[in-house]
Amino acid sequence: MCCGIYAYCLQTVTEDNPELLKSFSAPALHVLESAMLSPVSSMEYILLKTLVAGTIWNLKDIIPSKSQAEIINAILKILSDVLDVDAGETVIRMHEAEKQRLEAAAETEDVLESTSRGSLMEDDEMEEIPHKRKVRRKTFISDLLPPTDKELRETIALLTAQQTALEIVVNMCCSEDPSDDEWEELSSSDESDAFMENSFSECGGQLLSPLCLSHEVHTAFTNYLIPKKIFEKTAFPNSTAVDICFRSPTWKSLVRKMNTIQCRALVCLQSLVSLLDVDHLGGPAALQTLAQHLSQLLFAQPDFAKHVDFLEAISSALRALLQTMASKNISQCMTPNQLMTLCTAGIHSSNTGVRVNVVSILGITGSVLAREDGTLETLKTIGCFLLEVATKDPSLVVAGEALDALFDVFADGKEAERASVQIKLLSALKEFQPVFKMKIRKEGRGKYSPDQLCVLDNVKMNLRRFVAYQETVEKRLTT
Repeated sequence: MCCGIYAYCLQTVTEDNPELLKSFSAPALHVLESAMLSPVSSMEYILLKTLVAGTIWNLKDIIPSKSQAEIINAILKILSDVLDVDAGETVIRMHEAEKQRLEAAAETEDVLESTSRGSLMEDDEMEEIPHKRKVRRKTFISDLLPPTDKELRETIALLTAQQTALEIVVNMCCSEDPSDDEWEELSSSDESDAFMENSFSECGGQLLSPLCLSHEVHTAFTNYLIPKKIFEKTAFPNSTAVDICFRSPTWKSLVRKMNTIQCRALVCLQSLVSLLDVDHLGGPAALQTLAQHLSQLLFAQPDFAKHVDFLEAISSALRALLQTMASKNISQCMTPNQLMTLCTAGIHSSNTGVRVNVVSILGITGSVLAREDGTLETLKTIGCFLLEVATKDPSLVVAGEALDALFDVFADGKEAERASVQIKLLSALKEFQPVFKMKIRKEGRGKYSPDQLCVLDNVKMNLRRFVAYQETVEKRLTT
């Protein structure tokens, strides 16, 4: 559908394009609003409305403030309706409709061919023309009609609409990161440590701005049950629908689309868990259920490490969820064995994001275990694992995350103190400290962004503090 292509282009060019917003007129905005609010409900039009909703969200800064709440409600209503549709059942139903249509067309062609053959035989007898000299061409009814794959196109439109809706939700969960200009003078030298310490203190220990959600969007998310619908989309695609698609060459590509929807839903879940209060997520019990659900998704696939997109999405969601649960003292559901299975598989991934996530998950869980009794051996295993990553991972970003995780795990608690001494944490970090410092100075500028350099300098500063703390711990426990 041509208008769908135009709508996709419009959504793309209006994203993060302040110059275009200046030239966008009120009549043009009204046209988009009319298209978004149209009652037409075909799947291709649902895709068009979703793309228009995304465009209007991109244009929110030029919408009059008195209309903002109404427009946001309209956008979320469309996204809610799109996500309400069961994609797996739609695939099954539309594939069956295609099958019945093709069978009906084939029966019609057989009838016409049979009738045509009878007429030709009568003509041959009347004209006494030898049958072998007769040149005939088969003409089916489908030859007279334009080729159609209506059911497949409609299904693709729905899946694309759902993927787009999830991407819009992620965009609504905005993050205001510091601009590059703020850090362009950043130095990785020793002299920058004082600046970093002051910045860190002024920000209350937080260097980057958190995700934020406006009151209007927050209210609409709640009213239209967006978290619940996103949770439902994190499930694996309908197995019957997947089997149907794999058996049909023209429908096979839809399996990837269904998997992409699951990954987008997991990314959405990560944002929502980071943004919403525990009560708006259903309370502690709902978070524990969600943790069990994500664990089941992860370990349902023995070869989960091979599915990089899925592993990055689900490890991001788990990281955000476990962080929220830890901050609210909600007991976590992953066993130490499950945790180490995930981390051992994830740390060998070629994807840096996966490695960062599993290291962070280990740090979050380890910091919880450090406050409990009888966790000495588990803490030693975690500590050795994180030390290995910090000192050997080729990415400074991953190494920095591993050091941060070590700081969290061994910051407090009797079991943590004993474990740190037994794995010789202090001597290992003292040996690595100048290496880490040299790597930042040598590789930092050419390889990492200003934001990443800022975080790495912060880790370097905390490493110096942590080594001093560990010296007092070791001295106290060994004297």
